[in-house]
Amino acid sequence: MTHPDLSTTPGPAPADDRRAVTGKRRIAFAVHVAGAGELPGLRTLLRSLALSDPALCEDVVVLHPGLPDAAFDAAHRLHPRLIPRTAGGRDDVFRLDGYDTVVALTPAMVVLGRLDALLRLRTGVAAVPRPGPNGAPGDGLLVIQCQDLDHSVPPAAVQDIPESDLVPLDSRYDFQALRLGDDLAVPEGVVVLNFAGAQTTCAGPAHAARARYDLDDEAFRAAYLALPGAKHPDLLLHLALPFPDRSRPPIDLVRQLAEIHRGRGHHDRAVALLGEAVAGRPDLPRCHETLGVCLMALSRYEEAETHLLLATASPDFAPRAFGQLARLAWLLGRTEDARGYALAGLEADPTDANCRAWYARTSAMGRNGRSPAAAPPGEQLAHVALFADGEENAGDKVLPEAVRSCFTADTGPDRWHQQHAHLLVDEAALERLNARRAVVVGGGGLFLPDTAPNGNSGWQWNIPDDVLARITAPLAVFAVGYNVFDGQRYRRERFAASLRALVERSAFFGLRNHGSVARVRELLPESLREKVRYQPCPTTVARHLDPRLAEPAAREDTVLVNCAYDRAGLRFGHDYGHFLAEMAAAIRAVSTSAEVRYAAHMPADERFVDDLRREHGLTLPVEPLYLLSNDAIRDLYRRTRLVIGMRGHAGMIPFGCGTPVISLVSHPKLAYFLADIDRPDWGVSVHERALGDRLAERARAVLDDHTAAVADVHDRQRLLWSATRDNLARLRELTGLPDPFGDPGAGPVVPSPRSAAEGHVTRPRDRA
Repeated sequence: MTHPDLSTTPGPAPADDRRAVTGKRRIAFAVHVAGAGELPGLRTLLRSLALSDPALCEDVVVLHPGLPDAAFDAAHRLHPRLIPRTAGGRDDVFRLDGYDTVVALTPAMVVLGRLDALLRLRTGVAAVPRPGPNGAPGDGLLVIQCQDLDHSVPPAAVQDIPESDLVPLDSRYDFQALRLGDDLAVPEGVVVLNFAGAQTTCAGPAHAARARYDLDDEAFRAAYLALPGAKHPDLLLHLALPFPDRSRPPIDLVRQLAEIHRGRGHHDRAVALLGEAVAGRPDLPRCHETLGVCLMALSRYEEAETHLLLATASPDFAPRAFGQLARLAWLLGRTEDARGYALAGLEADPTDANCRAWYARTSAMGRNGRSPAAAPPGEQLAHVALFADGEENAGDKVLPEAVRSCFTADTGPDRWHQQHAHLLVDEAALERLNARRAVVVGGGGLFLPDTAPNGNSGWQWNIPDDVLARITAPLAVFAVGYNVFDGQRYRRERFAASLRALVERSAFFGLRNHGSVARVRELLPESLREKVRYQPCPTTVARHLDPRLAEPAAREDTVLVNCAYDRAGLRFGHDYGHFLAEMAAAIRAVSTSAEVRYAAHMPADERFVDDLRREHGLTLPVEPLYLLSNDAIRDLYRRTRLVIGMRGHAGMIPFGCGTPVISLVSHPKLAYFLADIDRPDWGVSVHERALGDRLAERARAVLDDHTAAVADVHDRQRLLWSATRDNLARLRELTGLPDPFGDPGAGPVVPSPRSAAEGHVTRPRDRA
């Protein structure tokens, strides 16, 4: 069974695209060409767009009267996301399916500056008013918000749009070249110059501005590649590759392209580019570092170590390379080598945080060693998961313990053998797994291609297919999530093959939301699809697993907010400024009813607090959850009145503790969870135009009738607990595991309570 390479599939969102779940805006440029005579103008427009805004690359839909496909070959060479579409006329820009925002241009235009301000518009139909009695816009540039159109009677032209929906733009976004004649200079700040009604071949400053973009393909490619600053990955790949015959590309360009391939999970392409470029060149440490990381992602560990060692020769790159070497050695179970590499990195740069983290982790492993288990291996369970330590994601700290509590009352090392998912499962590790009573894989978003890529499986568990086939202990995949981001493009052939082998081998295969179930079934043959079951994340039923999490006698009058910044471009697109402003408005509104505090699951989350203070003058006290114990994290969430969270476990953990939640949806998994509990109204997309008002309204409703909100959480939670109990009963039948719960209606027996406030640190932000 083959699957398309998603990186080569342009166009509007298909029916099952994740953007329909997250609410992420779909943006396109639309250009109408009346005939073949306007195609040269289209090509000039495309060149100007790329050279004036090199970091921008959205779909370009070309509306045409039925020109042959070959007519667009030259235009395709200029842009990677060109989509010709037969249309009746320019008015079809109002009828483009699959997009939320359409920027309509014409072949008579050239772009002279950045279009960011246009892409931030969110209401109505924006255009430059034209001189005249009513100042109505002409047929020039338009920025159309499709949801504001009357789809039952779409406008036939801009003149048909109600005046109340028109948003005036400054003339610099559609400046008429006719106003300049043959001698006036183009005013400073003009973004789009429109030659409608004007000759495009005359002399004069305006025509000279346009002539800058009348380039042949090679000149255009060279001009784009020579531009300073950030470039859009799609455009850069499209215009740089393939390299011209007999040319030796600049090494920095080769490395940039390799980094793009690396970011998209195409590590084999990155290796092919860099391997040839660095052959016989030990003097390219930065390239050797990138090559080493890509080889490691392909599980070509010996080659990776060689190139990373070459990178350490440069003082500038030695700390980063030693950090990667420490990780590589750790993946292979060489703890002392990992510690030595981390120490070498600290000697090169004592401030390097990555090397310091690896030194701390491997030193702790060396001190602790392997403590003798109270139970023999045959009575233990093996647990494959991401085990966070240090200042890592708080959710990843809580999750493994929650999974184990579904199986045994004792979740510690006496009853559980721990196998970090990223560690290579070699022969010795396989022997340890097979010596256990069963192997539990989960939970968390392990079906993700890019957190710690490996060539053995294509997902987070670093296990070759032949080793997986030799696991003899009962294997249970429990509450794993399919965590691919909206818009994330990767090659999934290796993942699909590994996934099939995993499902075939598993006695139980449960995913933590129905969205993940559907996505994974798409990748499986018909014969295996029904084996994929729904198993809620154990964090969502924590109250049923731990009696210490009963409803508190009193809650603090607080609301906790959490935001996430990993893969920010995929989360926010062009809407981060809008999101921040709307959140500021919502926080001000909610603050009249309760104290708003910030819950940081990891240090990077605190960017929200910094940006909010800098851009909107709001200061929030911070709860650094990444410094807390699991009990303290749960207790903090249990005692607050409401959690507004963007991370998956910033919703699932408080929900599991009985606390009402509102999800800031920037990833499909949040919407999937809310769909599972039949409460989609508990989520608000980060792209929602009225985000601030909707969030404040929902939060006030929860706070005003908090008792009812908590009761609703408990009611929804009972459904998840019922599904979990049914699955555990099925799993016991398949594996012979004991029931840790005793009474079917009761939770497990738990160890003596630890201090709920253990490790609790509240760190107010600097109010300066």
